[in-house]
This record gives sequence, C-alpha cells and structure tokens, in this order.
Amino acid sequence: MLLKRGSNGASVVLLQQFLKITADGDFGAKTEAAVKKWQADNGLVADGIVGAKTWAAMGIATTDVSETNDSGLQILKNYLPKGEYFDGPVPKRWLFLHHTAGWDDPNGAVSTWGYDNRGAVATEFVLGGQSILGNRTQFDGVLLQVFPRGGYGWHLGTGNDAMHRESVGIEVCNFGQLTKGGFQRYDATQKKYIWAALKPNSFYTYVGTEAHPSQIVELAQPFRGFKFWHRYSDKQVEVLKEFILYIGNRDNIDIRKGIVEQIKAKGAVAAFDMVNIPLCRNTPGMWLHTNVMAGKVDLFPQPEVIDMLLSL
Repeated sequence: MLLKRGSNGASVVLLQQFLKITADGDFGAKTEAAVKKWQADNGLVADGIVGAKTWAAMGIATTDVSETNDSGLQILKNYLPKGEYFDGPVPKRWLFLHHTAGWDDPNGAVSTWGYDNRGAVATEFVLGGQSILGNRTQFDGVLLQVFPRGGYGWHLGTGNDAMHRESVGIEVCNFGQLTKGGFQRYDATQKKYIWAALKPNSFYTYVGTEAHPSQIVELAQPFRGFKFWHRYSDKQVEVLKEFILYIGNRDNIDIRKGIVEQIKAKGAVAAFDMVNIPLCRNTPGMWLHTNVMAGKVDLFPQPEVIDMLLSL
C-alpha cells in the first residue's frame, strides 16, 4: 500500500504510531515531515512517500501492510515477534470470538502480547473499537492480523488440545463489564478486593476508568452477574460479521454451527454462557470464549451482536 500526503485511514494510523507522532489517521504536513526524517536517517530517499521499500525498512509488516479480500474487508498486518506464536500450518476447524478487556487500539494488544512474559499468548486477529472515554474513534473497525495464517497462540485456556490448536481466534477491543458508582480494586495490604467508591451515578471499568455515556449498554437481563457493559460499536459489529464470513470461507469452517445453533435453541444469555466443553470439541464451528471458560466474560450478549450472528 502506497501512502503519501493526503492519504488517510487505518494504515496511516499504523504508520504514525511507528513514527511516535499523533495518530489521527490523516497524512498531513507533520506526518510527511516525520516520514522524510525517518527515511533520511535510515538511508532511504527522503521523498515522504511510504511505499514497499519504506514499509520493508520499517519492519512493521510484510512489504505490503495490508490485504483486501474479495468482500472488501481490509486486514492490516502487524506481526508479533517470532517465538510469540506457534508456527503452522495447522488446519483450522473452529473460530472463537473474544474481547480484549482493554483499550480501543488493536496495536496495544499486539504490543502487550509481544513484550510480556507469558509466552505465546495471542489470537490471529484483533479488531479495534471506540475509546471508552468517548473521545477517539480512529481505531474503530481496524482489523489486524498478528501472525501468519495457520499459526496459533494460547487463547482458550482449555489445554493444548485440537480445539485450541485448530481454532482461529479474534479479540474485539472492549473493556467488558461495568459497575455503577465505583469498582472492585485489589488492596495489596489487605490482600483482597475492596470496593472503591467514586461518582454514584457513573459507570466504571474493572480498572476504574469512567465510561462515557455513549459507550454504555444495559442488557435486558444480567450476564454473568453484570447488567451494564462497554458497548461494541456499530462498526465493530459490521466488520466482525465480514470477518466471520471471510474466515468461514478461508478455512472452510461452518460458522453456523456452534453459537448460532445455541442461540436458536436456548436463547442468547444461556447460549453465551458456559456449555459442555466436549460439545464444543465435538462440534467444529464458531464459539465464544465464554462457552469454554466459566470465569470469562468475552463476548457478552449485546443485542446487536446477537442479531448479527443470527443473520449469518
């Protein structure tokens, strides 16, 4: 992908983050100047145009930072360092949906996975969203691929079994459950979680970030003990649908098996909850992290997500 002054979008955001300048997604004069300086410092022609040679020298991705499939779904590539995922190729029979329990920038999840000490913890894809503060949307719907097709990382918590190795995972950037009036924080002195009271009519994440009203969704009935959640954006739901269809076609996964069948048979809240793990293992298709881990909350049954899954 060729970027130059006047370009905009997710690829520009990725470039700006690499250059450590304001990542607003617009390739203006400041971005052009930063590119020229980086090119000059690294022995390249300082023309301010980011083409194959500059991408390759930056090492952000492959010589092409993105691919666009036949459906028009754009996938940016921001690969983890070697050793932070397991090489393939491994055939894929399952698709698992997660969310990150964190901020809106998908590159942040990749950086965390790449530099933590937990080993090869990762999903193949991460989908950006809106800031829970309500002040940033440039990552909304930005889809990253973080290791090559056929690889895998630790993402299920079910052991190194076939369902783990032979599944594609995607993390949707989202904080998850919200609590009104404060949050539970860990007190190292008392060695237990205590309630930290804040504004009585505001909603907070598990780390104490106050949610903007536009980012709050109230479920008709609680899911895993929580009624209020950080909203999946319309763009996330739209791109997630395109992604699911793409992966179903790419890896020959029957995306209508699994969670879609469970919603139709049991209703959304029950379907999003823990199911019989052997059932998931014996039913290749699409499932949620919540279906195989009782302590997880990703994904949660937001009505727009349910409608999207039933429309597949």
